[in-house]
Amino acid sequence: MSKENNKEQSRVVGDATGTGVVLEAARREKLRKIEALGFDPWGSRFDGHQPIASIHALSDQIVTEELPQSVAPNSQPQQPHQKGPKVRAAGRIILQRKKGKLIFIDLWDWTGKIQILIGANQVGEKNWELAQCFDLGDIIGVDGELMVTRTGELSIAVAELTFLSKSIETPPAKFHGLTDPDLRSRMRYMDLIHTDGVLERMLRRTKIVQSVRATLAKEGFIEVEGPTLHTIAGGAAARPFTTHHNALNISLVLRIALELHLKRLLVGGMERVYELGRVYRNEGIDQKHNPEFTMLEVYQAYGDCRSMMDLTEKIIIDALKATGQDLIITWNDRSINFTPPFARRTYDSLIEEYAGVCAGDHQALIDCAKSLNIDVAGKHFDLIKNEVFEVKVEDNLISPVFVTDYPASICPLTKRKQDNAEIADRFELFVQGVELANAYTELNDPDLQEELFSKQLEGQNDDETMAKMDRDYIRALRHGMPPAGGLGIGIDRLCMFLTNTTAIREVILFPLQRPEN
Repeated sequence: MSKENNKEQSRVVGDATGTGVVLEAARREKLRKIEALGFDPWGSRFDGHQPIASIHALSDQIVTEELPQSVAPNSQPQQPHQKGPKVRAAGRIILQRKKGKLIFIDLWDWTGKIQILIGANQVGEKNWELAQCFDLGDIIGVDGELMVTRTGELSIAVAELTFLSKSIETPPAKFHGLTDPDLRSRMRYMDLIHTDGVLERMLRRTKIVQSVRATLAKEGFIEVEGPTLHTIAGGAAARPFTTHHNALNISLVLRIALELHLKRLLVGGMERVYELGRVYRNEGIDQKHNPEFTMLEVYQAYGDCRSMMDLTEKIIIDALKATGQDLIITWNDRSINFTPPFARRTYDSLIEEYAGVCAGDHQALIDCAKSLNIDVAGKHFDLIKNEVFEVKVEDNLISPVFVTDYPASICPLTKRKQDNAEIADRFELFVQGVELANAYTELNDPDLQEELFSKQLEGQNDDETMAKMDRDYIRALRHGMPPAGGLGIGIDRLCMFLTNTTAIREVILFPLQRPEN
């Protein structure tokens, strides 16, 4: 960042040196003047205000009345008189300029912005004195009449002012905004106001989540809430965050997946269930990963992996429609075609195509892995094979594609294919090289599940939070779980694609960051 931008950013966060102190002192002096005028600088309830977007929609109600012209010699022609609807707005001042006895202000709320005109003769002496105390970032309410200026700009001619909240900090410079990525995430409240597209993107995320819930409700699923504190980290292979419960004197972990509790509900007769909530993995941070993220998991009794393919397509297509997009969208300057049905490719065929080796040739795959600097010592062949897949295949999966027929040994919660016990009845959906969804035909054989859990624990370290088997889950399976399909979708990643965003932190309001120095 340039020195000039560094200076600007320090002013944004209220750096207590030089210019920042002077600017804050000036704002505090105006705060005292507001109080002296008899106004509360922190405001109160302001009922009946209209969203600014709704006010814009009233522009066709403005009537222009031509006034009769004077017949006196040398008289000046009179301007047409406008009569518009009475409106009430509330918002933040993002731009203001003074011209004699007139103040022009751009007022912003989460639906848009509009110009307001404050005239000394129109608002009265006390309101005019109040207007002299306005700063960028202040929040005000206005009552007035909608009009169009001579330059054709829709505006509110203010009749009454209400002060709602004083901004003590100086907002970002008009043309720079917040430029530092770390500061943008840390000060998301400023980012939403001053960085183009951020508020719209976060509101689109909300529409996507609402659409997901609506689609699942339409398909007969019910939403449930499972525990976020677990005694055993299960349902995924990931390192958990650990904590301690003082009253029970037990160690706990934040959940790394939603799966095992939801499948207990299948045993209990809840045939179509889902949870949309936060999960936590004590792992790295990059463009596609945040330690705290939002996961959707769905379970359907009497379904299977293919049932979940159909559901995945519906969820994505409905979300596109809910956000007003076509089935072909642009992401990172690339086109993605979400027209169903999505392509389907087997795991082995993709390895053969992109790694250039036969997927069943152990030695050839090991040699390939070594050439890619993959450590093969002491690893199961299928783990080596999967690392080759990650390096050589995933980045080539551009259009939406369901990858099927994974090795069963790396899928401990998945039912095996009936004609080949070495293959898991599973898919992963890849888009632009990113895993977006993961689904199984769920394993419901308790004895096989216990055996696979035991094998999974072999060779793990002594970390008590990792090396445990969820024996209550095995007990639940012994009571009988119906055949089922299960699906997981990373909501943050889905939002990345449907908002044309390449970094996961840009679709999470408050991503994890180091403490501020």
